[in-house]
Amino acid sequence: MKYSLVNLDQKNVVGLEIKTTNENMKAVQDIAALWQDFMCKGHYSSVPNKSDQTTIGLYTDYEGNFTKPYSFLTCCEVNGFDSLSSPLVSKTISAGKYAKFTSYGNPQEAVAKTWSEIWTMDLPRKYACDFEVYHSDLDKLGNQTIDIFISLV
Repeated sequence: MKYSLVNLDQKNVVGLEIKTTNENMKAVQDIAALWQDFMCKGHYSSVPNKSDQTTIGLYTDYEGNFTKPYSFLTCCEVNGFDSLSSPLVSKTISAGKYAKFTSYGNPQEAVAKTWSEIWTMDLPRKYACDFEVYHSDLDKLGNQTIDIFISLV
């Protein structure tokens, strides 16, 4: 699978968070429910200071590699943190070197396929902040552009 190496600046994000694991497909259910809450219960629209119209799926606070528990956030990049009301939380995506993968298609299918390929690759992963950027091409729900960034050592 092709990817490019990129250096990214630090990003501040605000959204909803859940602790999950890839064991027994738990993450699939947890992440789907969190996206549903974020997009359909007014949380996305209540995020202050959005830097653009993209949404982000952030994997962070790993307790080891991808087979161990981690935190997942459905979130937006923001220009700064204001006081947040629960259940919104803020996190910082570290600056640094990332492998960038780009997927096209149905978001759930394209992302699942890309992650399954990433897990088989011999990347020098940092397991700090990995994230998916869902571009604002919402008029093309079945053919979206999704960038996946994997933090590298």
